[in-house]
Amino acid sequence: MMRLRGWARAIKRDVHAVYLASRDPRVPWYAKALGVCIAAYALSPIDLIPDFIPVLGYLDDAILLPLGILLVVRMIPPDVMAEHRAAAAVAAERPRSTAGAIFMVAVWFALTVIAGWLVYRWLYL
Repeated sequence: MMRLRGWARAIKRDVHAVYLASRDPRVPWYAKALGVCIAAYALSPIDLIPDFIPVLGYLDDAILLPLGILLVVRMIPPDVMAEHRAAAAVAAERPRSTAGAIFMVAVWFALTVIAGWLVYRWLYL
C-alpha cells in the first residue's frame, strides 16, 4: 500500500514537473506540446474513458496517463527534468490555505450571483 502511494505521489510530482518543463526554453517543441496535452489531461475532470465503465474506466488513469508521462519525461533532457522535479517537490510541500480556498469560492459565487442578477434585470426589466 505504501509503495502504491509513493508511486502515485511520483506521478503527481511528474505531472507538475512536465507542466513546468513545458514552459522551459531548453525543452524541444514536440516535448512541450505533448507535455501540455498530458498535463492538461491529467488535471482535467474529463476522462477519455469514463470511470463508471467497469475495468476500462480506470484504464486511462492507471495505465495510459503514466505511460504518457513516461514518454514526455524521456523527451525532456535529464538535467532539465531533474530541475523541474525538484521545483515540483518543493511546490508540493508548501502549505495550502483552506481559508484562501473558501474565500475564492465565495468570490466566484458572489460574482455569479451578481452576473445572474444583471442578466435578469437586462432581460426582464
